[in-house]
Amino acid sequence: MMQPVYEVNNITFRYPGYKAKVLDGASLTLGKGEILCILGPNGAGKTTLLNCMAGLLRPESGEILLCGRDIRSMKEKEIATLAGYVPQLHTPAFDYSVLDFVLMGMAPKTGMLSRPGADDERKCIELLEQMGLAGLADKSYLDISGGERQQLLIARALVHEPEVVLFDEPTAHLDYGNQHRILRMIKKMAASGYSVIITTHNPDHALLLGDKAAVVSKGGTIVQGDSSEIVTEDLLSKVYDIDIRIRYIEELGRTACLVPGL
Repeated sequence: MMQPVYEVNNITFRYPGYKAKVLDGASLTLGKGEILCILGPNGAGKTTLLNCMAGLLRPESGEILLCGRDIRSMKEKEIATLAGYVPQLHTPAFDYSVLDFVLMGMAPKTGMLSRPGADDERKCIELLEQMGLAGLADKSYLDISGGERQQLLIARALVHEPEVVLFDEPTAHLDYGNQHRILRMIKKMAASGYSVIITTHNPDHALLLGDKAAVVSKGGTIVQGDSSEIVTEDLLSKVYDIDIRIRYIEELGRTACLVPGL
């Protein structure tokens, strides 16, 4: 059996100065080439969980294994080499060209005093071409749209070829069309061998991506399984405290998550 890319085993986390646990015995696994959608209400701990998996926060108990290694024994650069991270928002402190912005993604594979070389730049250009973004290479990162920025955050995470990419609500600030373009890109990433974790408020995203899903409850526990098993009317109605219906839309050829009219 192939070793999981991620194993989260019974982790507990609380922020300093707070008694309440954000995560309490949370566990999940992620295999090679799988997409895992993490769902849950506001404040349930989705982003906290992702930050623990990225090594940005340290649980008070439990363990997180990345490609079989306990991340507590790994340096930040080692974690970054294996796990790319795409935040919700990115506001740069300085103005960069799009090419230079993507080139920064090579940092985990370059030395502390090294600079990316011609081969690294060529690789970035090739990636931009593959993503249909080559026309942006010389533009200022500050002058492009929100949808383009989100795609470039993905490019920056992919350029050093990690094993897994962690997305923190990648569609939260995008219009409807760009949301679907990002989800389509995530689907293609998994098809090419990347493992993907995505946090989202929208259960429909788990149905569209159609792989694995996990729900973080307000008690800090996690239920995980195939999307068809997890994204159910009963579970979602309890989690979001609203009447939710799952229906197959024949015209669209897919199952969708619906709520009653206002």
